[in-house]
Amino acid sequence: MTDANQSLSGKQSSPFPTRLLQAACLLALLAGCASVPLPTQMPRPVQPSVSTAPAPTAEQEFLRTLVTYQDRLYRVAGPLLVSNPELCKGNNARNLFGFTAKNKYSWSPDLADAAQALLGLDERLQVIGVLAGSGAERAGLKRGDKLVSVEGTAIPTGPNAERRAAGVLAPMVGRKSSVNAVVERGGAAVPMVIRLTRACAYSVELGNAENVNAYSDGRRVMVTRGMMNFAQSDDELALVLAKEMAHNSLLHPSKQKTSATAGDLIDNLLRIRPDMSAMAGAAGLRPMPQELDAAADVLSLYMVARAGYRYEQAPRFWAKLANQYPASLLNSYAANHPATEYRLSVIEKIVPEIKAKQASRQALLP
Repeated sequence: MTDANQSLSGKQSSPFPTRLLQAACLLALLAGCASVPLPTQMPRPVQPSVSTAPAPTAEQEFLRTLVTYQDRLYRVAGPLLVSNPELCKGNNARNLFGFTAKNKYSWSPDLADAAQALLGLDERLQVIGVLAGSGAERAGLKRGDKLVSVEGTAIPTGPNAERRAAGVLAPMVGRKSSVNAVVERGGAAVPMVIRLTRACAYSVELGNAENVNAYSDGRRVMVTRGMMNFAQSDDELALVLAKEMAHNSLLHPSKQKTSATAGDLIDNLLRIRPDMSAMAGAAGLRPMPQELDAAADVLSLYMVARAGYRYEQAPRFWAKLANQYPASLLNSYAANHPATEYRLSVIEKIVPEIKAKQASRQALLP
């Protein structure tokens, strides 16, 4: 792993030891380590015709819609991460705590008040998501629980609590299989034993853009709002997420020398107001060669099947995407993955292969 003080693009970031950065990502398993951006073009929520409650602020409306997108993204990604550590090669699989925790300072400054009013977040780190199938879920951890201590050490509060908590949690990840934790629930202290969960350690990000695309930089997976709107079912969204996970697992960003470029794109789309001029044309990304793309398709179909999603619809989904957003449309998914016909020919062979393995109860390994 590269030094955490260097971004993938080579630009300096805030000093933060690598093992603590890993722990921050393990704590915020799905949300990654970046501040959450304010969307620039979100649909306005429908308001009730009669209400005595104060009208929500613009920031609260933005945050409400953003959380809706993120909840769906994280919910679909969870089974893919937990079910596929054997397929996420190298250092891409490790023990995770299996929950996402934030406080009001975890959001961008202009959303802090909205996070407190809308989500009930304060100075303390609060669980906002529990990974399905994880040790945290089995231990009974719930959304809304406030973190008090782990292994007898108090969890930090206030600004930068996520990063400071990483200093508490980092030493535990490598040497323990479970941790003793105390959370506050309904004003009462609740002790629990949380078994760490072996999972793919990719952070999953929401891209603040309407272009229909997805990106991977070797350690992160990003799906844009436009792609999430296009992927109408959870099974379709799982296909997109698994495909980018597969590219990371097969080291395609480094083989293509696109890690830095994709990393810059992801960083840009995490901003409150992304620089859309940087997204012009192909945005600096080289089209994925058909052999590498098809290899990622194969691995991703196995990931989807192992996570319990419907993989049989993959040919129809990818064909529909290429038809509606063809390679001639710059900065679309097909423009970055132009070998649609070749990919479909490979997928058509892999679908019955997986079905046969399921029928004979063989291990789902490519």
